Amino acid sequence: MSVVRDIHIPSSGPQLLDDLARTIAQILPSLRLPFLSISVLHLVLRWLLAAPTRGREAVRRYLRGLKSRIRRQSRLPRLYFADGDGRAEAGWLDVRDEKGVRRMAFRDFVRSKCPSLLREYKPSKMLFNGHLQTAFNAYGDFSEVDKIVKLIRLLDGGTLSLDFTPPEDERYLSDDPIIVTFHGLTGGSNEAYVRSILAPACASVEDGGLGYRAVVVNFRGCAGTPVTSEKLYHCGNTDDARQALMYISHRYPKAKLIGLGFSLGANVLVRYLAQEGQRSRLTAGCALACPWDLHSVSYNLSNGAWVDRMYSRMLAENMAALIKAHKDKLARNPKLTTALPYLFSLRAPTLWDFDSYYACEEKTTETDQNTGYHGMALCWRAQGDFYRWASSHTALAGVRVPLLAINADDDPIVRTRDLPSDVGGNPLVALVVTHGGGHLGWFTSSRRRTRWARNPVLEWLRAVGQDLAINLPQDPARAVREREGYLCHAERPGLGCRLVEGGGKFRGELLQLGVRGVTAGF
Repeated sequence: MSVVRDIHIPSSGPQLLDDLARTIAQILPSLRLPFLSISVLHLVLRWLLAAPTRGREAVRRYLRGLKSRIRRQSRLPRLYFADGDGRAEAGWLDVRDEKGVRRMAFRDFVRSKCPSLLREYKPSKMLFNGHLQTAFNAYGDFSEVDKIVKLIRLLDGGTLSLDFTPPEDERYLSDDPIIVTFHGLTGGSNEAYVRSILAPACASVEDGGLGYRAVVVNFRGCAGTPVTSEKLYHCGNTDDARQALMYISHRYPKAKLIGLGFSLGANVLVRYLAQEGQRSRLTAGCALACPWDLHSVSYNLSNGAWVDRMYSRMLAENMAALIKAHKDKLARNPKLTTALPYLFSLRAPTLWDFDSYYACEEKTTETDQNTGYHGMALCWRAQGDFYRWASSHTALAGVRVPLLAINADDDPIVRTRDLPSDVGGNPLVALVVTHGGGHLGWFTSSRRRTRWARNPVLEWLRAVGQDLAINLPQDPARAVREREGYLCHAERPGLGCRLVEGGGKFRGELLQLGVRGVTAGF
């Protein structure tokens, strides 16, 4: 206090204070620490109160404006690129415009084609933290989307359901881009966060939409998909997505396929893109609320504060409910004989408990080009090994198509420190971190149930679907071969699928029974 009183302000004080304030305005926003900004502003204000009376009111007005500018700047999403420090070589894309095709740096492509990323995000005043944003997903936008459901049977006996929208009988087959969507844990095409983007994306251009088509890949047992094999799915399994893409690309060979993943589905999407590299059937991707480091996410939720454990238990209960609904079929799997009874005996299992007795016992036979496992069972010593293998943050370097990822800094499930801000050193990957938004929330109004993420995602889908000049590769590995009624992978004969009876046409919402609550669909 005495230091503040004894400060001597020279005759050039107003100019000195102005310069000081401008310096603070430049430094504080880069720190991205709102509480520190406010504290420093208070100290500066106390110091400036010793200024001459004549300039005191002007100083106060300037500080109020400075604080307002800092607050607005803190709401701007943070964009991370591999070439942000100038040391990494920038990725370049062929972009189509009115003058033809020209080369454009990836970061310039993102900034110019997705202007919403450069504008501030203002969370709803009623949903002022990540927990409320996350919880409101259960009551959010329920836009109705008409669809046709098709069932495909896999070579291992499993079944996936593919939800096509708009229904094919309402539109001629064309070269319009197709958005291939992967939902979150225990979710499906019925989830509000899925429909909030697909509804405008699949609306006609005359109605203000993109005029695209979409296919939601419902994992085994999700969204009413029948379980016909002795296993479900897990966060590291990309073979089901791979086989679904085989069918879709074979059905629409001239269409661009754009990947869109939510939460767990985003993790699957990123791992698929990394494993396939330049052979990917997807020409671009968008990952929303990707969990990235699964080991850290599960450990933090299961061992954190009571609210963290609450999320972990709800996620585990949703998976347990899905397994119980199909326990008769899953019990035939000898690897799960001891795991299932123990799992059902737990009163309040966490996500860590669940994966230690289910995912690790189930193991996998998936080929992982990044870790060197090829067609052999993986034996996990602990669930930590499983999480590290199934995580996507270590696979980013292998992605060879444009990828936009969006996360929120107050996501109660995915901590900010677990986000891959270095984007794996990949010049074709952009990570956007918003100030607020929760897990798959980003609500700007609780009354109208509007989401900020809708605009940048639609801008990205329009850019990579219409402006990106891509010649679909004719890689022999992308080809499929027909064998005994199945479409089989050219290089991996164990992967194949065929259309089976079932499904049908649905109008609006298809409800999934047995999975409810704040975290349903994550």
